[in-house]
Amino acid sequence: MHAIHIEEHGGPEVMRWTELPDPAPGPGEALVRLGVAGVNYMDTGARGQGAPGWVAPLVLGAEGMGHVTALGDGVEDLAVGDRVAWFYHRGSYAELLAVPAASLVKVPAGIPDETAAAVMLQGLTANHFSTETYPVKPGDTAVVHAAAGGVGLLLTQMVKARGGKVIGLVSREEKVPVAEEAGADHVLVWSGGGFEDRIKELTGGEGAHVVYDGGGTETFRSSQLALRRHGVHAYYGPMMGVPTFRPTDLPNSILLSYPTMFDHVPTREALVRRTGEIFDMVLAGQLTVRIGGRYALADAARAHADIESRRTTGKLLLLP
Repeated sequence: MHAIHIEEHGGPEVMRWTELPDPAPGPGEALVRLGVAGVNYMDTGARGQGAPGWVAPLVLGAEGMGHVTALGDGVEDLAVGDRVAWFYHRGSYAELLAVPAASLVKVPAGIPDETAAAVMLQGLTANHFSTETYPVKPGDTAVVHAAAGGVGLLLTQMVKARGGKVIGLVSREEKVPVAEEAGADHVLVWSGGGFEDRIKELTGGEGAHVVYDGGGTETFRSSQLALRRHGVHAYYGPMMGVPTFRPTDLPNSILLSYPTMFDHVPTREALVRRTGEIFDMVLAGQLTVRIGGRYALADAARAHADIESRRTTGKLLLLP
């Protein structure tokens, strides 16, 4: 089989289309032939500087969907031919993967392959943000950074489905209609910080109930100043930088949350329940996935360059 492999960390140029031995499923694993892999900012961080569990040499990628081709010992709830998707499995940019069965969910018949791959990591992130990090209530106002990106578009729709209002931030004028189509009530074209006064204006001087901030150190302070008393700052931009601050710097008695990926679905039960919620929203027409680009798996380096340019909208996918 072939996979996107790196020998060292660096820019997209370190990514190589490499022939590797076919994996074999061990006990409790299923062998899956890749159908679609998703591209995430996390992947660019793993490639660029590495992270715990992501030390070169390695195969990149963390999410996708595919078809079960073989089963290891002890796997009883899957069958050869099943369509399955996974939220987090290191090495997903590969034609074949041996994945723990506990990490796989079956894809309902009405969910297209591309949609299944596109809603796993980013959809579960948005679900966690809008239900547990800050449970959005009717009438609440949420500020969504990168509102035309993969997480932003799904999060906007989930906030709206729960009766909230969305103020979206986008980096370019051409992204405004994309965020509006997803349901954003207001869309601001903004780069970096300094947007807190506009948020206050749009909320009658009160500020937002929650800010979902993936913008990094440049947006950290303004996101906090855009909140009302006891508002929630959900900061999920560690790949964009980790700010230094003192607890006494927090304005308006706000709450700061760092909703980490492994808390999105900490158990098998949570994985099945939350993916079920997302698939149900798709089937009910409450959640639409915008595909921003499709690339051959062998061209994954181009997808990385494009997502890092911040010129893309929606979800980028890799097809073997």
